[in-house]
Amino acid sequence: MSGVGTPHPALADDEPAWPDDAVEVGRIMGAWGVKGGLKVKAFSTDPQALFSSKRWFVHAGEAEALKPRLAGTTMADARALRITQAREQGEYVVATTQELDDRDAAQALAGWRIFIGRASFPTPDADEFYWVDLIGLRVVDRQDARLGEVVGLIETGPHCVLRLSTKDGQGQERLIPFVAAYVDKVDMSARTITVDWAFDD
Repeated sequence: MSGVGTPHPALADDEPAWPDDAVEVGRIMGAWGVKGGLKVKAFSTDPQALFSSKRWFVHAGEAEALKPRLAGTTMADARALRITQAREQGEYVVATTQELDDRDAAQALAGWRIFIGRASFPTPDADEFYWVDLIGLRVVDRQDARLGEVVGLIETGPHCVLRLSTKDGQGQERLIPFVAAYVDKVDMSARTITVDWAFDD
């Protein structure tokens, strides 16, 4: 990769190490404009984490197995980008960085994954939660019977849907709409979500 003929090294020794709480928040789709801007697909409908962080950590790897190795790494296909501007444009986020100064350099990062330290996320409102914080929480009904554990979420447009493992870890995942009509309480300290929901076992 290069910008105006100057090689851009991988994450160098004098650059910050990957944060221990790195969370994948988007993917670079390609270049934006002719001066090294990036076009990004955010993994959230409200990409405030991308806007609040002045440093994005990007990685070329695709394999899920790479994730545990990212914290504290100086891997060959990793870089830290200093963000000078980021904003929404249609369905994408567009951003400029200090490191990229021409279209070819930006296009060379197409497909790279974007990570940001969880600690740099903006504080959500009392009734708002980041997806990454919900994953792993235990889900119980009003009688405190365990329904499963959150393993992911699905964005449906009008609302999100919780993906739950089954009580015994076997069989198909369970789905519960993450809306006030069914979710009574999210207790982050107890790592529990209480819902008004029942499954036919």
